Amino acid sequence: MAKLIVGLGNPGPQYAWTRHNLGFLVLEAFCAQQKAVLRNSPGNHGMLARGLINGVECSLLMPMTFMNDSGVSVKKMVDRAGIPLEDILVVCDDLDLPLGRLRLRPSGSAGGHNGLKSIIQDLGSNQFARLRIGIDSPKNADGTIDYVLANFTPAEKKALPDFIDHALDCVTCWVTEGAQAAMNTYNTKTKGLS
Repeated sequence: MAKLIVGLGNPGPQYAWTRHNLGFLVLEAFCAQQKAVLRNSPGNHGMLARGLINGVECSLLMPMTFMNDSGVSVKKMVDRAGIPLEDILVVCDDLDLPLGRLRLRPSGSAGGHNGLKSIIQDLGSNQFARLRIGIDSPKNADGTIDYVLANFTPAEKKALPDFIDHALDCVTCWVTEGAQAAMNTYNTKTKGLS
């Protein structure tokens, strides 16, 4: 059965290297690794690519709806392709995890993430996997929106390639071996600033 991997972010060059776009950055790297080409998919309100991971068909989706309406794109894709919820993995940033920490869960709450909240609302379920990628939290809690929409610092940007490779390995493990194997291996490791 085909899998759906969704990377969350905001469209537009002004958001390309912001912390909130980490899901997009991982999906773009995944497409590059798989030699898959993201193409405009108006019917799904997003950019879509298809790839094969160890023989498993995968659809790779970047919603172009802006973060708070990510569910619109995911729901369209799920309805059109008839994808079971257990075959969906959403990749997004997480303020509650230190930079470099991954946390994969087979289901769960939005945890304050508006993209996940939108997907849960539009699917009418939280029974899909999510890979949360730590971006650390701002020193000032009142500055959360500015923090997630700010660009990565030069030091963080330097660490990103290793960090993204780590996330790609986790996604590949989820596709080929399942959520439990991926959680056992990747929820305990940290890959961040040295």
